[in-house]
Amino acid sequence: MIEILTPADLGRARVTGALVADILYTMKSRATVGTNLLDIDRWTKEMIVAAGAESCYVDYEPSFGRGPFGHYICTAVNDAVLHGKPHDYTLADGDLLTLDLAVLKSGIAADSAISFIVGDSRPAESVALIEVTERALKAAIAAAVPGARIGDLSHTIGTVLSEAGYPINVEFGGHGIGSTMHQDPHVPNNGRPGRGYKLRPGLLLALEPWVMADTDKLVTDADGWTLRSKTGARTAHSEHTIAITPGGAEILTLPSK
Repeated sequence: MIEILTPADLGRARVTGALVADILYTMKSRATVGTNLLDIDRWTKEMIVAAGAESCYVDYEPSFGRGPFGHYICTAVNDAVLHGKPHDYTLADGDLLTLDLAVLKSGIAADSAISFIVGDSRPAESVALIEVTERALKAAIAAAVPGARIGDLSHTIGTVLSEAGYPINVEFGGHGIGSTMHQDPHVPNNGRPGRGYKLRPGLLLALEPWVMADTDKLVTDADGWTLRSKTGARTAHSEHTIAITPGGAEILTLPSK
């Protein structure tokens, strides 16, 4: 299903997007050395409930996961990159943490992810991983104009990642979003320009470049959800929900302040 939002829908999407960003950056500020991932999950739940919103994750049960996710935010540490299931882990200095959050409010969902380093350490490899995903996301957003095609966005992301020397996995990527979290079209993180669905005003997309330092192979944790790099290498993930407008892409998942 591909949804095209009305102007009224877009207004609600802006509210949801800002809420997602506000929660993510609040959690980032609280994710210090000694913070437990389960506390981040609990704080996220509290903010979602206080906003009168709904989690897109708690009851989420896709074919690639094992049972309902059961938590409110994805917390992926170091070699974990996607669908990181919160567990009893205390953050340490230098950990690379990715927070991924999707929320539904007033009938519209928004989805975003940020990667950052906990504490004072700044491992060069981790900094480079984060920066390349952010550059790829920025480039794809700039390319997301009416009349462009999904393949143009995929190619843009893939070019940035591959030119930086990173392998690219296309099993998981961006997606359409609207009244539900995951919709068509799928937006792989590599592809051929000029191919795929043509972008039009009212379309919402969640774009999410992610990389692993030295592999494109994933393994799944015993929890049935958390995806890690097969080699144990570090990873990073950046994501925004955008709306296609007549003038280009509008980023919806920016903080309200």
